[in-house]
Amino acid sequence: MRNWFSLFSSSQEEFKVIVLGCGGGPMETNVSGYLLAKKNSNNFVALDAGSLLGGIFLAHKKKSFKDIPKNESSPYGFEGQILRDHIKGYLISHAHLDHVAGLVLNAPIDTKKPIFGISTTIDYLRDHLFNGKIWPNFGSEGVEPCINQYLYERIRLQEMVTIPDTGLSVEPFALSHPEGYPSTAFLVESSGMYIVYLGDTASDAVGSQNHLNTLWRALAPLIQQKKLRALFVECSYPEKHSTHAVEGHLDPTYLMRELHALAELVNPAHPKKGLKHLNIVITHVKDPFVKGCDTFHQIKKELEKGNDLGVSWVFARQGEKLVF
Repeated sequence: MRNWFSLFSSSQEEFKVIVLGCGGGPMETNVSGYLLAKKNSNNFVALDAGSLLGGIFLAHKKKSFKDIPKNESSPYGFEGQILRDHIKGYLISHAHLDHVAGLVLNAPIDTKKPIFGISTTIDYLRDHLFNGKIWPNFGSEGVEPCINQYLYERIRLQEMVTIPDTGLSVEPFALSHPEGYPSTAFLVESSGMYIVYLGDTASDAVGSQNHLNTLWRALAPLIQQKKLRALFVECSYPEKHSTHAVEGHLDPTYLMRELHALAELVNPAHPKKGLKHLNIVITHVKDPFVKGCDTFHQIKKELEKGNDLGVSWVFARQGEKLVF
């Protein structure tokens, strides 16, 4: 297994990421979930929570938490301590099950903490998951009784807010998934450096919205100033699939089209140089479980072949630790 920790290790490290889940389904044990912290902190914010406790167990097995001491006085095992004590909040890009299943299932043993999301995402969690029917209301709004374990924090697009106890701040940007369905990108800042995590998204070339263009315009100056350490973006399908399948998602062709649009903004005179060596972490690969079809390696092959921008692809694997 390639050691991404060593690959990206440098004196300029600012962030560490634990990959709890990097798939897009249908395997329920490996769906979107990442823990993000400052490089010298063990206080994480979760970027989505499709895989949560299961991913923590696997990451512990792979020694991705080896720098975190076990609290021997806690009644909980090490994995429970990570969930309860070291995750300080959740950034939920949208309320689809593959992004929130772990959050819902693990709620009974979690501790009081905030869930950050745009208003529509919070409404969907409140009305359709933590609603006393699908699951008890662990939230701070909605049907009684409210357990008030998860404090809903409604964040507004393109406004930076602080994530308590992490030293991190976040600014949300709108994404479309599919046409008209609200998804979110989170631009996370620490000490003047940034990581951006995109939830599920369609290309601007599909539909009438230009949400990615708005995000790219915000990222361009950060890339010019070498302040963006990594871009987490989905690539759900290989190029050979139906038009219906790609609706609301990216494939290698659409992803490269969007990266070219970003590169044009970063370096209009020489766009092929605009994103050179930028870390781009591929997320949300969907596996159809069809005989003879290895979606992950097919997408990897297609992206590497089409990489005329010189970006540094990172093909995240569940349980690994990444450092940027």
